[in-house]
Amino acid sequence: MLHTLFESPEFRIIDHSKEDGPDQAMASFAIDDALAISVGEELAVPTARLWIHDRTIMLGIPDSQLPHIEEGVAYLEEQGYKAVVRNSGGLAVLLDKGVVNLSFIFPDAKHIGIHDGYQAMVSFIQYIFLDLTKKIEAFEVEGSYCPGTYDLSIDGRKFAGISQRRVKDGSAVQIYLCVNGSGAARAEIVRAFYERAKQTAETRFTFPEVVPETMASLEELLHVPITSEQVCKRIVEGLASITRIEPSGKMTEQEIQWQQERMKLMLKRNENFQQKNR
Repeated sequence: MLHTLFESPEFRIIDHSKEDGPDQAMASFAIDDALAISVGEELAVPTARLWIHDRTIMLGIPDSQLPHIEEGVAYLEEQGYKAVVRNSGGLAVLLDKGVVNLSFIFPDAKHIGIHDGYQAMVSFIQYIFLDLTKKIEAFEVEGSYCPGTYDLSIDGRKFAGISQRRVKDGSAVQIYLCVNGSGAARAEIVRAFYERAKQTAETRFTFPEVVPETMASLEELLHVPITSEQVCKRIVEGLASITRIEPSGKMTEQEIQWQQERMKLMLKRNENFQQKNR
């Protein structure tokens, strides 16, 4: 059953899945903040946004404070990944072209429980893959990276994680979906990052002991070839099957202005992080 947050008579879809560049990963979080303000103030209808970033590790703020973070980041760079500190979610997540990100921007954040946002995302992902599986479950997968109560898994192996960020009266619910490729290989990179960035130091924050075998891609779990483009298509068609889609599909001038303001905060956070790692 789809969550009641999808009962809105109209949604907008913004497709940024083909836009990538040096600062685009940072921009994604600034964009979602801007959309949350806009949707929260009812200047725009609820919005879905698609985004894909290649060879990027999105670090949580606690990750950026690991005792040996310089060594961890150096390892990531050796493997060809750039590290970005995000403003939402918990801990490190690996993105590449085989990982599709989806953000749902909902209004009335002050009147809707935080679990509703997570449950809405879970229900939508279960809905769009109903023809392939009825086994998608939500619970914390121990041994995965960025573990959380709303990890999505099939047969106990995680393929997706959800985060949520609330800005004023709007909420951005974000999910990464590991579509194809090796989930364990991605997890091994994150495991090795923590091995170098934490080492044997005692930390106030509990970081995951990543077990690569706990993670997989949808392609591995469903035993069918599947591409990021096909998943993006499923998302668009799935949303269109339950509500009217606003034809514009673009950000407004006001949203772009808010994005630019929020981007300054993201750039400052990451500049401070980069300076510490020189």
